[in-house]
Amino acid sequence: MIIEWNAHMFSSDTGKYPFHPDAVYHPKTENMVEDPLAVYLERMEEEGIDRAILVHPEPYGDDHSLVLDCQEREPDRVRITSLFYPKDPDAVAKMKDLVVRESKVVATRFHAHRGKEQYLDSFSDTNVVAMWEAAIELGLIVELHIGPDYARQVDAVIADHPETAVLIDHLAEPHKGDPVEFVDVLELARFDHVYVKLSGINHFKDDAPLYESAKPFTRRVVEAFGPERMVWGSGTPSIVDVHMAEYSEEERGFVKGGNLERIIEWQT
Repeated sequence: MIIEWNAHMFSSDTGKYPFHPDAVYHPKTENMVEDPLAVYLERMEEEGIDRAILVHPEPYGDDHSLVLDCQEREPDRVRITSLFYPKDPDAVAKMKDLVVRESKVVATRFHAHRGKEQYLDSFSDTNVVAMWEAAIELGLIVELHIGPDYARQVDAVIADHPETAVLIDHLAEPHKGDPVEFVDVLELARFDHVYVKLSGINHFKDDAPLYESAKPFTRRVVEAFGPERMVWGSGTPSIVDVHMAEYSEEERGFVKGGNLERIIEWQT
């Protein structure tokens, strides 16, 4: 079972799917297509991907219309994540309303790294903690798109809230921090409910498609968290085979989809 947690859907039909007025960025539309799901389904076929978690993109803010429409078209194979603005006093209510209505939402995502401080001031903020606790109540995975500079902050929240899985995106964007800060990321491995995505290597390396130059780094992350707490997303699943060549086929299978199959109740 191969499951990808990463794909972002962007539609050129900005009339039907407008960008949010408070979005932290608006992407260029010239390379977008009207039906991004159709394109992604072709990719799933080419790469042998069985299921996917679509990551709700930031430009749509807390309007989940596009990913919801995609999920409705592929109810058996697709699940989705959510995004809300922690500084919005109605964020918790919006999260609860969405998840109660849409049972295929499996996570909510927080963003915080150097250059992206617009969402929250600190993970100790009352509003952030309230959203985290709402995610636990709703049975959601907490997805953290953080840089190494925020690892120490989330350490404290994770310690106080062991009730739900936490997934750190893109190897914690190592290029957004320094080596000393990245030690704080590795320290999170002591929590057995924290997972790391083997993804986003293209953010700091350019030797596509397998990014073999990053192997000394990815090896250290996998050693810290173990194959039972790594999750693949982005690029080709062969990245797992190359970056975890010393692990067994079964262990690489955990990363390619087995771990997600275990922590997500994939009821069709």
